[in-house]
Amino acid sequence: MLRNLFRRGPAPVSAAVPPGTAVYAIGDIHGRLDLLEQLLRQIADDAARHPDDRERQLIFLGDYVDRGPASRDVIERLLQDPLPGFKTVYLMGNHEEAMLEFVEDRSDGLGWMSFGGLETLLSYDVPVRRLPNTAAATAELRELLIERLSAEHVEFLRDGALSHSVGDYVFVHAGVRPGLPMEKQSPLDLLWIREEFLRSRLPLPGRVVVHGHTICDLPQDLGARINIDTGAFASGRLTCLVLRGSGRRFLSTRD
Repeated sequence: MLRNLFRRGPAPVSAAVPPGTAVYAIGDIHGRLDLLEQLLRQIADDAARHPDDRERQLIFLGDYVDRGPASRDVIERLLQDPLPGFKTVYLMGNHEEAMLEFVEDRSDGLGWMSFGGLETLLSYDVPVRRLPNTAAATAELRELLIERLSAEHVEFLRDGALSHSVGDYVFVHAGVRPGLPMEKQSPLDLLWIREEFLRSRLPLPGRVVVHGHTICDLPQDLGARINIDTGAFASGRLTCLVLRGSGRRFLSTRD
């Protein structure tokens, strides 16, 4: 069951992107290629209604893999320049980090597989029905996955940025450590933080933090932070935040 975090927050913090810039930020995809295709069409239609845009940015907040059925196909689609004419930015999510740690033999992968990695293995045609229970079984799964992972997919997983800034907005996967400037934020917090960030009413003074990672039923604009992880893998709702000037609005899919 999705955790409903929707609540009335403070008035939006005054923030804007540079004049002539349009920003489209997409939340956690989690292997839902079907929803990604729907949302990309909506974004293209929306952009066509704004011919005066001088620059368009398409920002993905990470968690492309796991849980949904088509992780491999999602990465393949993202490698194909999803919306020509847009500057595209890919952030790393905690699920990409966990997958890499398994591929690079820095973990046994049991944690990753238990929160969605089994579905990713299946998407790469790795035959698996349950968590491995021996070191040999784990090693065999790792070897099979490495055989099926293209160099381009591994590079995509490794190259995800930890943060991206546009105007008064900062885009991260999970959130930020309240009280610390961006240059002192740790990768661990940017990829994994939850409660300390979610409880803060002003996590990054002077900036609005756009994030995913924590599922909400509807996108949240809580002033100092905006959450666009609407649990696409289960809800069918993949969400995009649209920014022009000081305006904020959302696009979303539904099954």
